[in-house]
Amino acid sequence: MQTRKATAVWHGGLEEGKGKIQFGGGRFDEPYSAGSRFENENATNPEELIAAAHAGCFSMAFALGLAKAGHQPEEIQTEAAVTIEEQGGGFAITSSKLSTRATVPGIDPDTFQQQAETAKANCPVSKALAGCDIQIEATLN
Repeated sequence: MQTRKATAVWHGGLEEGKGKIQFGGGRFDEPYSAGSRFENENATNPEELIAAAHAGCFSMAFALGLAKAGHQPEEIQTEAAVTIEEQGGGFAITSSKLSTRATVPGIDPDTFQQQAETAKANCPVSKALAGCDIQIEATLN
């Protein structure tokens, strides 16, 4: 069993405060703020990190499922768009939309779509986001 860690440090109140998120033994060390979360300030935010995790996890699960089904992928590119909305007096992550394009020689479109749906349902990050609406748009190159 693997346990992964990250650290977040926040200084000040929500609106004027600033923070820093760190993980990967210092390979990722980035600022974040309310402005980067709810506006367009140039810094990271928790939803962007969740989107990165979802895109990466889905791509790996998709590659595994395709290979197990006898279809070795050449390339999988996935973007995840995570939405945060005001809800019930607070905020909630309500959806993650996966858009993936893959080059998989010899696979038929129906099998490709089925494998994409299976990966969406079974990747660990999708399972962690089970309370969200998770959508997928899969395109075979």
